[in-house]
Amino acid sequence: MTPPVAHEIEIAEIQARAALIRQQIAAIVVGQADAVDLLLTALLAEGHVLLEGVPGTGKTLLAQTFAACLSLRFGRVQFTPDLMPGDVIGTNLFNFQTNQFVLTPGPIFTDLLLADEINRTPPKTQAALLQAMQERTVTIDGKHYPLGASFLVVATQNPIEQEGTYPLPEAQLDRFLFKIRIDVPDRDAEREMVRLHGHRTASPAVGSLALAPLVDAGFIAAARATVAKVRLSEPMVDYIVDLARATRKSPSLAAGASPRACIMLATAARALAVLAGRDYVIPDDVQSLARPVLAHRVVLAPGAEIEGHAADDVLARILETLPVPR
Repeated sequence: MTPPVAHEIEIAEIQARAALIRQQIAAIVVGQADAVDLLLTALLAEGHVLLEGVPGTGKTLLAQTFAACLSLRFGRVQFTPDLMPGDVIGTNLFNFQTNQFVLTPGPIFTDLLLADEINRTPPKTQAALLQAMQERTVTIDGKHYPLGASFLVVATQNPIEQEGTYPLPEAQLDRFLFKIRIDVPDRDAEREMVRLHGHRTASPAVGSLALAPLVDAGFIAAARATVAKVRLSEPMVDYIVDLARATRKSPSLAAGASPRACIMLATAARALAVLAGRDYVIPDDVQSLARPVLAHRVVLAPGAEIEGHAADDVLARILETLPVPR
């Protein structure tokens, strides 16, 4: 039996709040329980999330519903081909009355930013998010503006095979903790979606759904402090590092996971352990998060791509052969 730890009550409270968030989202967005769990993990791990799926699978509704469960400032940018960087981060405009330049902040000045259809805008505008996602700061005309510790990006994108999309640069992809694939739900879930929302053609307005904010910035900060205390044993450190190094040696990959990916995987595993009610990381935590953390950070070798392999398949094979700590 695991002895009680100093933050045991905090972990129990985190679990209870997470359960309420899951329940509230499930009443609106059906069949995406795994995606909700990854969103909660990313929230505790201070990581950004990229949701990928074909149009009409509820990516935007999921992001909006998740945001409604948090007492955080919410902003949204609809990415389009003509969107400019200044439309995202803001710009200094000259005030003729005061003869001074005044900052007009863009929608990025918020806590939770929904970057909708991020890959429908050219890389120049996508790059406007790089500094904000890495440093939680933006620079406008040489002056730095902090965005706050709660700043979180939840982006949606359509599959890159679709017309009118621009592939996200590797540097942009690396800023996302998780890339979550939103698939078409199974028949029962799709049937429930029709039952719930089959009386309208447009997506429901989240403000009309009476969703209660269940956590605030203070609770999130305390929960993240608890996550930081979760034990990561030396064998688990070796397991994470060996996994990343194995991707760099794989003949099926032209580029493997970076050291930054190791750090992100370790932090996410700590967050997942807390959601499972533990103050220590186990191999199952790493294994369940390896693909959403690493798949978008590795690059398939040309031969593997021609043969129709996917990054998920390569990572699954690596996990099967990598010794698991006891």
